[in-house]
Amino acid sequence: MRSFKGRVVVPGTCEAEALVSHGGFNTLASYQSAMMFGDKEVKCGDQNNPDLYKKPMKGVALCLPQTIGSTTGGMVLYVVCQAGTQPACMLFSKQIDPLAASGAILGDVWTEAKMPVIDRLGDEFLDYVKTGMKIKVFEDGTVEVE
Repeated sequence: MRSFKGRVVVPGTCEAEALVSHGGFNTLASYQSAMMFGDKEVKCGDQNNPDLYKKPMKGVALCLPQTIGSTTGGMVLYVVCQAGTQPACMLFSKQIDPLAASGAILGDVWTEAKMPVIDRLGDEFLDYVKTGMKIKVFEDGTVEVE
């Protein structure tokens, strides 16, 4: 087991299985199909992200470097939280961008969804964590990877 410490963007705790992307996470491309067609498993629709494409994103510890793409990214995260189809948490190796942060914070404040968000976990975090590993997130921004 290994621990990492990051900055808390949205507070909370959770335990979930890791789903890891080593490329930037395009929020709109990843969630568009699930939002448009009501995919209950919320499979990633971004064919440009081979780490995540067609893998279920609901209820997982989504581990990624950063978000990329459309300015709608924050609104997409808010809508995903409103629909109850959000990941268990979002864990960023780099600093979260303001649009993704705003969507995650709005999801926390305006919905019943619980989706802790931690950023600045460092490149070592993304090098260490692998899809399928167990993740624990603590209120203080500590992330344990088993």
